[in-house]
Order: sequence, then structure tokens, then C-alpha cells
Amino acid sequence: MIISMQTNSKQQGFSLLEILIAFAILAISLTILLKIFSAGTNTAIVAEEYTTAVQIAESLMTQVGVATRIQPGETSGDENERYHWRILITPYLPDPNLVDIKQLKLLMYQVVVTVSWSDGGDGERQLELSTLKLGTEESA
Repeated sequence: MIISMQTNSKQQGFSLLEILIAFAILAISLTILLKIFSAGTNTAIVAEEYTTAVQIAESLMTQVGVATRIQPGETSGDENERYHWRILITPYLPDPNLVDIKQLKLLMYQVVVTVSWSDGGDGERQLELSTLKLGTEESA
């Protein structure tokens, strides 16, 4: 019994050019995916920083008039050695056409809380909350 082996003139498999093109497509795809992942991570970090800043600002805002007296002036400090805050309290005068200021027993104060922090690079981020609080003439 004789087995004849025939060789096919066509080559089976991938050529070098096809492999190089496949690797180029893979490299481009991975680069794009890594950029998307990196952007998502950076966005999550910034969102966490803003959440912390809002919590600090709201906490400071609620302390005005409760833990500290409402009086015009400016106070500042640091939180966690990263976030710097400033509280600015100024008298607020309503529109005299709408309210008779002489009859008011309560005074209104505008309270502005500003929280700032470094974004890790050369830039600085800032968040500001503002509200009106009531105080008596004795608290001024």
C-alpha cells in the first residue's frame, strides 16, 4: 500500500502582514480602553472630593447660630489638612419697599461658606454655599 502525499501549493495560516495589522488594531483598542478607564477613575476621584467638600461646608453651615454665635465677620480653618474653609457672615438688609426694617426684631445675616482644596496638580478647586440665617439684635 502506497500512500501518496500531495503538497498543496496554497499556504495555510496567517501571513506576517496580517499578524502585524491585528496587533496594531489590538494596541489601538487597548489604548482607547485605558484612556476611557483613566477618565472614569479621574471623574470618580473629583466626585469624591466634591462630596467631601459639600459635607464639610454643610457641617460648618449648620454650626453657625448653634455652636457659634451669629455675628458679622470672617472665620477660617483647615479640615483634614487638605481642605481649607472660610465662613463669611455679613448683615443682610431686605428690600425696604417689601419690609419695614424698623419693625424687625430679628436681623438677617448672609452666611457664605467656601471650601477650597488642591486638585493634585497646579489647580485649585472651590465650592461655595450661601444661605440666610436669622439672629437677634443681641447676637450682633
